[in-house]
Amino acid sequence: MNVLIYAGPGTTVESVAQCTTTLRSLLSPNYAVLTIDAPTLINEPWPPTTSLVVVPGGADLPYCRALNGTGNSKITSFVRGGGAYLGFCAGGYYGSSRVEFEENDPSYAVVGPRELAFYPGINRGTAFPGFIYDSESGARAAKIKVIKEELPSLMIGESNPHFEKDSEFEFASYYNGGGVFVDANSFKDKNVTILARYAEEVKVEGGDAAVVHIKIGAGAAILTGPHPEFSPKRLRKTDPQLPLFYSDLVQKLIADNPRRLAFMKSILIKLGLKVNVNVTEDSPPIPTTLHLTSGYQVDIASLWSTIKSVKGLLEKDTQDPTGKKLKLVGENDTFVFAQSSDSPFDLREVAAQVPSAETNEIPDDLNKVFKDVVVYHGDKRCMPTLNQTPHFDHALYYHELIPPNSPRQTFGSTILYGEVVTSTSTMLDRNLSLLRHLPTGFTAVGTVQVAGRGRGGNVWVSPIGLLAFSIVIRHPLEIQAVSPIVFVQYIASLAIVEAIRTYGPGYDELDVRLKWPNDVYARNPAYEEAVAEGITPLPAKYLKIAGILVNSNFADNEYLLVVGCGINTANEAPTTSLNTLVAAANLKRRRAVRQALEPFKIERLFAKIMWVFERMYNIFKIQGFHAFEDMYYARWLHTDAIVRLEMYGGTRAKIKGISMDYGMLVVEEVSVDGVSTGKSFTLQPDGNSFDMLKGLLKKKDGV
Repeated sequence: MNVLIYAGPGTTVESVAQCTTTLRSLLSPNYAVLTIDAPTLINEPWPPTTSLVVVPGGADLPYCRALNGTGNSKITSFVRGGGAYLGFCAGGYYGSSRVEFEENDPSYAVVGPRELAFYPGINRGTAFPGFIYDSESGARAAKIKVIKEELPSLMIGESNPHFEKDSEFEFASYYNGGGVFVDANSFKDKNVTILARYAEEVKVEGGDAAVVHIKIGAGAAILTGPHPEFSPKRLRKTDPQLPLFYSDLVQKLIADNPRRLAFMKSILIKLGLKVNVNVTEDSPPIPTTLHLTSGYQVDIASLWSTIKSVKGLLEKDTQDPTGKKLKLVGENDTFVFAQSSDSPFDLREVAAQVPSAETNEIPDDLNKVFKDVVVYHGDKRCMPTLNQTPHFDHALYYHELIPPNSPRQTFGSTILYGEVVTSTSTMLDRNLSLLRHLPTGFTAVGTVQVAGRGRGGNVWVSPIGLLAFSIVIRHPLEIQAVSPIVFVQYIASLAIVEAIRTYGPGYDELDVRLKWPNDVYARNPAYEEAVAEGITPLPAKYLKIAGILVNSNFADNEYLLVVGCGINTANEAPTTSLNTLVAAANLKRRRAVRQALEPFKIERLFAKIMWVFERMYNIFKIQGFHAFEDMYYARWLHTDAIVRLEMYGGTRAKIKGISMDYGMLVVEEVSVDGVSTGKSFTLQPDGNSFDMLKGLLKKKDGV
């Protein structure tokens, strides 16, 4: 499900960025947190796939101009139907029945009704003096007093010393221009609950309600005056235009940050969202050192030699006091390379050269953080130890991929691994100057992605336990007629399924299937339990367990493909994982007195996928997708499934297969009785998606 943050006219860049970062940290991987503009909100069918709409800070009059009428009606229907709305500061004004902003100041006054009217009264501001648009002059660390009995989830993690069971729960929140929910106590009969009050005296009449919750039909809204979503670590601290008091303000916010986070978690839970309660920081982790290794030392030496030989590609790192590091400035990222010695490398050498991430100020764009790369090469297979990369065992991976006396392996034989990365796909696909010199099979791997990429622009923070990798494939133009690149996503999906099924004896019993065009689904263990126990409504029969995203560049008569894959291996959220399937299978095996299956290991599964994918791709290059047609249909979920075609007015159709020329989905129109009308349609994988729960084929929307 999605969480949509409005980023249209009126919102400020900082408010959207703070809101996006905080919510991704607290809600990933359970939700995809995305920004949405006004036309998309008005025109696209986002409500069925959305849990929460967020309107951040800014100025609410432009919100009115953009969304009044259809947009607001759509938001209201979404909330009344069971959705949630969260409005911060200007978003809180916007969600109220009436706004009275600086009513006595002709140059600032904004007064009038608002269409959403979730809060049935007036939102009057500013609560504190000094507000100036596009300025920090009126900013303050406002003390907020939380009504603890209204937020029982506030005490989750109460063993933490910050969450002692005292009678008051207060914290300092960033504030700049927010209002007071006037006479909020008088609206109890209209399902209004005060969640927090301003602890300091406000300058306007009407009480001190700072945060309110309103039950609206089957849904709910929470509106705030302050900015509890603002992380002090992301506030500007070095701008000479900042007022003198600003540094002290930031320090107050930092001191209360654990309580602010507890409050943010509790209001999200109040709205019915599933929160990552273990998060202690709402700023994404900084990308860590990347480790460039290979199972064949000659390959790492050759690659490093190639990169160094390209004129103008590398330059001396002027920030390096040792003079040993080289810098590659790509189109999206900057990589700083340090070579290991011929003996097993001591990472402390590089650590001394890397700027410390121990800072209170987090960069707005993690793509701009320099990526430090250690190149491991020597006489023997040289790689980091488990102490250096505790979440990825390089020795185990290469042993599984290239056992003694095995044939030459290309896919995955050279990898760039990082414990924390922005996105494995982004590092390769969006740095063409580097990508052009990478060989087929070069693979980027990350334990945690802080800006993982999916179809439709989805971005999320991926959890530990998800196997995330992106592999480079140089696909010659001359074989495009026999082996069109559109099929590479199908080959990759099939390789993942076959690698899982052949992981070892007994793993073929796991019901893992292909969902068109590029997802892998697994039978939901909870579905089996619900059927057995007669529980209704039944949960989804199949859940997504993996996704594939293929990006393409073209240069020198070949397609430079970056095939990105993410497989839920040991992480339960947001759907299920392979190891959850193994645990369910082992319950049945124990009852049948059969040997239990071992949980999947990231390194072994990764090696298996690389091995299977390479062999499938090599066959595909020569024979095309015909060689895999029968296997693909045996593994997919859709044979003869009856669906409705949204783009053709809800026409009923039966899925027949995939065209072997352009990889399009072929469907045949049928009557209500299931009889063919003789009319067929072909649907492109890049322009359509398949909602299995609704049996609906639809155009991809902008969300």
